[in-house]
Amino acid sequence: MRVVDRCPDCGLDVAAADSGDGPAVFLIFILGFTLVPAALIFALKVDWPLWVLLLIWGPIIIGATLGLMRPAKALTIAAQYRYRRDQFGGDEGGEG
Repeated sequence: MRVVDRCPDCGLDVAAADSGDGPAVFLIFILGFTLVPAALIFALKVDWPLWVLLLIWGPIIIGATLGLMRPAKALTIAAQYRYRRDQFGGDEGGEG
């Protein structure tokens, strides 16, 4: 996913911000610990064929992952700005 070059509100140059694989790793852990147990519990409660469960849970998991990727990337870049502000070439001072 692409990040804008500059923040439209404050003008901060975020083109050089690199979140790497952080958002994907966070989502793997968060969704893995929430949706996989939910899918397993659901599969134990109902007696449906495996292909029906895959048709139901596949889009839910893919949709949750794609839907949360952009906010996770934004949070990762915000944390990078908060704790490694010198990488943005802006104000060296501030909170923290």
